[in-house]
Amino acid sequence: MSWSGDREDRCRSAPAKPPAVTTRVEWLTHFAGIDLQDLCAATEQAILDGNGFGWLKAPPRDKLESYWRGVLLVPERDLVVARYDGTIVGSAQLVRPPANNEAQAFAAQVTTFFVAPFARGHGLAHGLLDAIDVRAAERGFEAIELSVRDTQKAAIALYEKCCYVRWATKKKYAKVNGAFVVGHYYAKEVVPSQSTATGAVTDSDSKVARMARRR
Repeated sequence: MSWSGDREDRCRSAPAKPPAVTTRVEWLTHFAGIDLQDLCAATEQAILDGNGFGWLKAPPRDKLESYWRGVLLVPERDLVVARYDGTIVGSAQLVRPPANNEAQAFAAQVTTFFVAPFARGHGLAHGLLDAIDVRAAERGFEAIELSVRDTQKAAIALYEKCCYVRWATKKKYAKVNGAFVVGHYYAKEVVPSQSTATGAVTDSDSKVARMARRR
């Protein structure tokens, strides 16, 4: 008995595999093409999902565009973005203390950390934090600090997985829909990079790309 006909039928009816998704994180110094529009759209989705890093509802698009353009103009801010099939879907900023704050010059802050809901589950959030780690080490920082609402459970779990330690809790951290929301403060010690110790020049994006390939 021959089964070749049945095998051919099964092969013809098998669903085609979806194309592989490409993801990466990179440091952004200027907007090209529709990058700004994509970043604003992702920001709006994050705000609607309750991860608006301060915003409770999406502001007018022109205000969002002005905000993100301004980020790239501030010397103390480094912007890293996550791309999903080439489209910007998330971000994080490494914020350095101002020059007059010498007492806290050892620590950098993380802000505007998010990934749009539809692009989650591909390691991009972890990749953004990895990029922050690399850049902070290259800049010579000894610590990274951030704060987060208690309602952002997934972000909290990721921070703790990435070795951030909770050092304080504030009961009235934010006010959402008339109710106070608890917030937590986290910090992480930075492991000095070999390049920082030797004074060598490194390529952060290359390191981040290697991390992404391992995930």
